[in-house]
Amino acid sequence: MEKVAEILAEASAEAVEPRFRALSAGEVLEKAPGEIVTVADREAEVIISRRLRELLPVPVVGEEAVAADPSLALALSSEPACWLVDPVDGTANFVAGRPDFAVMASLVRAGRTVASWIYQPVGGVSYAAELGAGAWRDGKRMVRQPAGSEPEKWRGSVKSRYLDPVMHHRLQTNARVFGELSTGLRSAGMEYPQIADGRQEFILYWRTLPWDHAPGSLLVTEAGGVSARLDGSEYRPEPPGGLDGLLVASDPAVWDRTQEILLAAALH
Repeated sequence: MEKVAEILAEASAEAVEPRFRALSAGEVLEKAPGEIVTVADREAEVIISRRLRELLPVPVVGEEAVAADPSLALALSSEPACWLVDPVDGTANFVAGRPDFAVMASLVRAGRTVASWIYQPVGGVSYAAELGAGAWRDGKRMVRQPAGSEPEKWRGSVKSRYLDPVMHHRLQTNARVFGELSTGLRSAGMEYPQIADGRQEFILYWRTLPWDHAPGSLLVTEAGGVSARLDGSEYRPEPPGGLDGLLVASDPAVWDRTQEILLAAALH
């Protein structure tokens, strides 16, 4: 667990942090309409992928490698084990000079995330989780205390970018009961830890790319929270194009109540 955390921090120091607020125009590219990538993303992924394979020689499913060859993501469902890598989660924030970005990795075995790591370079904070063993922030065990039973005091986020207008309107209308609602930080590696350490009660995601959600989902569930599909089924990392929709909550009671309030009318 410690070695992977070191790999992420070292790759960040080598390829990511020196370019924060120092990117030239030629170092920012569009890999797909509305999707940007930087030389920092690509270089960090190469470094992390090489070092992870030295630890455990299994396929690496990296966000940028999959952008070039989508078939690489099939390893998530076809291989006994594989690494997942998101070299800069929150690239738009990174390019804009905002501090909300992270470097992430996960280990997937038989379709389940069994270990995950999130490194937040600007704060120098490191999160890790291991299936059945717990979650940690900078080496200290994390246990999320249950939230209160009053939704009007809960803080949450609804990620609405990929919602159709009708469902977006219904969700926003339903969400008025909650105490505080935001659109999030545009980085799963910054958002999931807010659930795990008590700064927020729930997040609704729609698009669920595996490298974005495997690390944080395990962190939250190992801290005592819930990360589940909208029908309540367990979240598992899958190749892009599979199931969408994911509700993350601080505890089972908050998940159930949020699903009832936020989603019930929107899904029918």
